[in-house]
Amino acid sequence: MRITIIGAGAIGGLAGAWMTQAGHDVTVVDRWADHIDAIKQNGLYIDGVRGEHRVHVKALHPHELQGPLEAILIATKSQHTLEALESVLPHFGPDTFVVSYQNGFNEPDIIACLEAAGLGGAERVMGSIPNYGGALVDPGYIEFVHEGPIQLGEMTGERTGRLETLAACLSALTEVQLSDNIWGQIWAKEVYSAQVVFSALVDAPVTETLGVERYARVAGAVVREALEIAEANGITVEAFDFFDPANYKPQTPEDTQKLLANIHHAIWLLKKDQKPNLHQFKKKGSGIWWDIVYRHRPSEVRSSNGKLIAFGERAGADVRLNARLCDMIYEIEGGTRQLGYHNYDELEAYVQSLGKALP
Repeated sequence: MRITIIGAGAIGGLAGAWMTQAGHDVTVVDRWADHIDAIKQNGLYIDGVRGEHRVHVKALHPHELQGPLEAILIATKSQHTLEALESVLPHFGPDTFVVSYQNGFNEPDIIACLEAAGLGGAERVMGSIPNYGGALVDPGYIEFVHEGPIQLGEMTGERTGRLETLAACLSALTEVQLSDNIWGQIWAKEVYSAQVVFSALVDAPVTETLGVERYARVAGAVVREALEIAEANGITVEAFDFFDPANYKPQTPEDTQKLLANIHHAIWLLKKDQKPNLHQFKKKGSGIWWDIVYRHRPSEVRSSNGKLIAFGERAGADVRLNARLCDMIYEIEGGTRQLGYHNYDELEAYVQSLGKALP
């Protein structure tokens, strides 16, 4: 299978590196010219949880790409999905298919774009959730921050040969879990990520945000509302390694302890492979935190959690808490709000005013 990864950041770059090492036909493409030039010249340098690697991945600037392509993995930030897709439409052939290899509710927009271009629809699209993490530190340099599996599935729910072939390729990097309900998996990641957005309100490691019970209770209330938004849309939210939706509808204090235990388990999963005595990690928070604090650019909250709110509003769900959280992130990105624990105090008071505090 010929695999083209659009977006050679942490998620796409790590997949490209490990599949290349396994002998698969992989090309990474990125519009950041310095990054592609660095990969071409010296290979992709990776450090972090798996030690140091230098992998000579085939890398191209967008204008160098030629079709017809086969498997296209879009691994950009969510807000750049359609721009990335439109750039490769001229390279479609009869067997070309697209994988949304990123966070966010991107698949419906991808399908609509293909339909508008007369190139088919859902039968050409797979969804995925890459649950490993990293950071693009500098041109040609990625830090592998935590391990995690990949959920992968056809948007039609079918088990196809190309799905199994791509899964076999990606298994060079990590465990691949095939899903017959990938849309439910995507919703699960977005519901779970409400607490990740919450953690980015301060400039601190996750152990000092979600790892503190007082703050985890506020995050749990945010996720509970996000789960109710999913339910209002008739979505069956699937459990995954980091998140069990069954724990996020607490009715008693004992139930709340299960919710808090789920959050602590997620933190443990994020940190279990890190050996601080071997590598000092540059990425100390979420991808949202990384964008705001290190990259000084807008995060993908507006195109991921912002869409969650839009889904909720269309279904008549109560979205006030998630909407307030997103507004606070937008204010931080716009320079009208500072990162800090005062944001937690403010959101905690808002949770209580809405009567949404956990029991």
